[in-house]
Amino acid sequence: MANKEAFIEAIKNGYTFKGEAVKIGAAILDGELVPEAGIYLPLKTLNRHGLIAGATGTGKTKTLQVISEFLSDNSVPVMMMDIKGDLSGIAAMGAINDKIKDRYQKLNIEYKPSLFPVELMTLTGQKGVHLRATVSEFGPILLSKILELNDTQGGVVAMIFKYCDDTKLPLLDLKDFIKVLQYIGDEGKAEIEKQYGKISTSSTGTILRKVIELQQQGADIFFGERSFEVDDLMRIADDGRGMISVLRVTDLQDKPKLFSTFMLQMLAELYASCPEEGDMDKPKLVMFIDEAHLIFNEASPALLQQIETIVKLIRSKGIGIFFCTQNPMDVPASVLSQLGLKVQHALRAFTAADRKVIKQTAENYPETEFYKTEDLITQMGIGEALITMLNEKGIPTPLAHTMLCAPRSRMDVLTEEEIDAINTRSKMVAKYNKTVDSESAYEILTAKLEEAAERSAQEEAEETTTSKKSTKEEKSTLEKVADNTIVKSMVRTAGNTIVRSLLGILGLGGRSRSSKSKSWF
Repeated sequence: MANKEAFIEAIKNGYTFKGEAVKIGAAILDGELVPEAGIYLPLKTLNRHGLIAGATGTGKTKTLQVISEFLSDNSVPVMMMDIKGDLSGIAAMGAINDKIKDRYQKLNIEYKPSLFPVELMTLTGQKGVHLRATVSEFGPILLSKILELNDTQGGVVAMIFKYCDDTKLPLLDLKDFIKVLQYIGDEGKAEIEKQYGKISTSSTGTILRKVIELQQQGADIFFGERSFEVDDLMRIADDGRGMISVLRVTDLQDKPKLFSTFMLQMLAELYASCPEEGDMDKPKLVMFIDEAHLIFNEASPALLQQIETIVKLIRSKGIGIFFCTQNPMDVPASVLSQLGLKVQHALRAFTAADRKVIKQTAENYPETEFYKTEDLITQMGIGEALITMLNEKGIPTPLAHTMLCAPRSRMDVLTEEEIDAINTRSKMVAKYNKTVDSESAYEILTAKLEEAAERSAQEEAEETTTSKKSTKEEKSTLEKVADNTIVKSMVRTAGNTIVRSLLGILGLGGRSRSSKSKSWF
């Protein structure tokens, strides 16, 4: 009993906060739920990022959904990257069943089914708000990183951007960039080298191949107009709740380049456009990246470096980033060390490698006298997790084995009809889904080259006409001379004389043959 009382006191002291906080569950001790030991989530510290980890089927995605619901209720906008497709259900009303009813009774919390204000978004032209960015906005540094170029090739890309700035050539989509790349390697090579220095043909060829590789993963759909404004991720719904933007990326698992491109641009744009905020009562925006192991496993070194840099710096902008993954070791140590909130669902120990990961994971959590962390990680049920976070002073809270609330929204996908209804009502779809094809580098250079070709063809035609006219005049003079009777007679006489001379030399002259004929008889 004393142990339980000490446990309740430790949890209460550790999870009592000065500012706004929401109850996400209650602690468990020795396999029994302790309702008095409530686990609260302070809004003030959610810009310190977080990790939600656990094996498949342990409930980590639903934990993400629960936290997003609480954030929306408290007027905090949320962006969720939905890899599996089941997070879209947050836009639909939840349904109560016996398991949910029993869980909420144990937690002493009232269950109220709810739906939340949602915008559905897409990178690949599916149903929803189309997210795009222009090549110019992406910039030479990020573009070089996503294309994995070396310093020399990156210098060529920087030169292309400088040339386009100097000559007022807008770089909106990839066909603009390709057109300029082809131009500087061919028709415009002399012009470019005169102003900016010599360009290696091998460098332009390598860059072109890298861009085509990016195109093959669908980047043509992402680059272009109308550019998405990150302020539209931070909207508050008419009822005062935070808008939840669900980016549906179910078809991006085999397109890591495209996803990396989006992640680089989005994080860089958020960091560049948001002012420094310092300590806020609640975040301006919280981003959840589900199945984050897909990002880190396939990410380029440039993306990993960018994520690490952004995670370290963007907290002061009032923005929190949460990674949801199967294994905490999927997240690089440099990023993992920056994550304040850790929610660890159960892991499975099927192999020696699994047991090693579990041991390492247990060592990353605060020491506690109430649990054997390494053993508990494999024994937790669905919807249960080990939780620790940073309080307002940056001190880790006690590790708590927690029974979590269930989502109040639907724990399943939306139907096609429901998706259509959301998009029909959306002002964002009307704003961003119109096709825009402004005059840009491709059109300007194409027109310039066509004009040059026409001018060249016209000059060639004029030269040909002049040449023919001159030739015709010369032939006319010759014809006049040849038509003269005296000249014709002189030509015939001269011709006969030449022929006879040649025949004589060959011994075939007429007279010689005649005298020889007489001697034969």
